[in-house]
Amino acid sequence: MLEECTTAAERFRGVHQLIDRWLDQRREMLVSFMDLHEACVSDLEQLDMTRVNRFIELLMDYISAGHFEVYPQLKEEGRVFEDTSALAVADKLMLRLEPSTELVLSFDEDFSSPTRCQHYRTRLPEWLARLQEGLAERFSLEDQLIQRLHAVHEPACQTRQQPVA
Repeated sequence: MLEECTTAAERFRGVHQLIDRWLDQRREMLVSFMDLHEACVSDLEQLDMTRVNRFIELLMDYISAGHFEVYPQLKEEGRVFEDTSALAVADKLMLRLEPSTELVLSFDEDFSSPTRCQHYRTRLPEWLARLQEGLAERFSLEDQLIQRLHAVHEPACQTRQQPVA
């Protein structure tokens, strides 16, 4: 998608839109998380498992978009701007994202089917607490990635967009 852009300004706008959509996904996933958490607190035994399924769907979409769309575009932006220090920081941040990715994949595995949901229902509050902690750290790392590889280049892109007098 962004490879088709002919100028740095077009690419920058595309990355910016990609990040905006991804952060919208994050918000939607968090709303689903809070809804699920509240339902667990209210009455775990009566919990509608479609809430679990909806949360997992949004969570997996968010994690996948990060790994397969956003992170590669952020790294490409660092390469375009020849920001080797930012790329080095990004590599370290990416490594620090792995534990939360593994946590999400384990959660998905435990609640991947209606039978497994029923079986692990009593573990759901504990899982949500672990996910809350893991996701909070993940969001902080992702925000650092955005800041280090994208937001820092915003003035350079805006300068390139201005017409020459």
